[in-house]
Amino acid sequence: MKYRIMAALAAVFALATVTATAAQAGGGTLTVWLQVDAQNGWPGVVAAANSAFQSQHPGWTVQVDYQQWSDHLAKFDATVAGNDTPDVIEMGNTETTKYMAAGEFANLGPFRSQFDNEKDWLSGLTSSSTYNHVLYAVPYYAGSRVVTYRADLFAKAGIRKPPKSLAQFEADLVKVGQKEKGVKGFAPLYVGGEDWYTALGWVFDYGGSIAKYHNGRWTGTLDSKNSIRGLTAFQQFFDATEPKSSASLDGTSPFPYTVYSQGEAAANYGPAWYLGSEGTKTSVSKQFVMPGHVAGTVMPGFLGGSDLAVPAQSPNRQLAVDWIADFTNTSSEKALQAKGNIPNATNLLTKTVNNEAAARSWFVPQATNWVNVENGNILKTMLDSFLSGRLSVTQAAQVASQNITQTLNQPA
Repeated sequence: MKYRIMAALAAVFALATVTATAAQAGGGTLTVWLQVDAQNGWPGVVAAANSAFQSQHPGWTVQVDYQQWSDHLAKFDATVAGNDTPDVIEMGNTETTKYMAAGEFANLGPFRSQFDNEKDWLSGLTSSSTYNHVLYAVPYYAGSRVVTYRADLFAKAGIRKPPKSLAQFEADLVKVGQKEKGVKGFAPLYVGGEDWYTALGWVFDYGGSIAKYHNGRWTGTLDSKNSIRGLTAFQQFFDATEPKSSASLDGTSPFPYTVYSQGEAAANYGPAWYLGSEGTKTSVSKQFVMPGHVAGTVMPGFLGGSDLAVPAQSPNRQLAVDWIADFTNTSSEKALQAKGNIPNATNLLTKTVNNEAAARSWFVPQATNWVNVENGNILKTMLDSFLSGRLSVTQAAQVASQNITQTLNQPA
């Protein structure tokens, strides 16, 4: 009897395999979710990967749906609940832990050898792609934050050298703003007030932190003395160099790169790929590392990055792996590097401003529930509260710290 059951199960498995293979061979659509950064910064790399995949898999097409960082997690959660996930999804390296722990990503360990440079992947991205020693995602790219600026506008204001301190940079931006005050809507620096990746650089530059783990419990620390010093310094810098409207959380603030590329800002503190993107005045745009508040130092920057995962519900796991392999091969990674990103492997690194900025960096707490802090807009709400003047820095930081403590300690 046992052998009949085993034989029957084997037959069912074989039939399922044949059916799946036949369906894949017959063609279809592979759905990929990428963040809007790729659409703005390196559409050619995406197109090349799609072309390679489609030539390898006749009858199959790739549909790339570009997502916004502000709501992509909520949208993905909805697809999981509705059993209608994409086949490939990009996740920020701060967002993966929750989904790996919940079993919502497919195990990619058996496919690891199919990816170029896998033995040299960046440790920071590899860690965010792994849970309980199992690989659930593939490192995509990393990026630090640098200042991209209009050298012509700075020269017009009599500034020809990068600043050595944060105070000097603020003074330089004020001079540039005075020269361009006749330009409607002009911002000396534009990063967007809700950009917590930028604001928390000030926190870490002043020796602060987001949260600490002790005796099995997380405690939010944005209301600590050093964190308050950093947030207060950020508010001063923001008020001196950016329009008040960019602090809004109502969704009306434009994408920082768009403001810069349209000539409405003299500088931007953000991903290094801004310099190589369409619309940027590359002939007059240059970059430098953001200085710290202590002269001669570099401000710690968020060392972010992205990973590519295959949702467990996808019926096209092998095809998804094949597309990821095309999108992260050596040629693609070098093309991403040429756009100002840090490639996913150490053997591909070169000496650039981006890599120099990465030498002093910070990262979010490695907590399973950290993604809920992001998804709940706790940090954005804090910034909106004090930059808009509704709360003081201290009051906003206290509320944020309380919410972070509660969120990180909730059962996973």
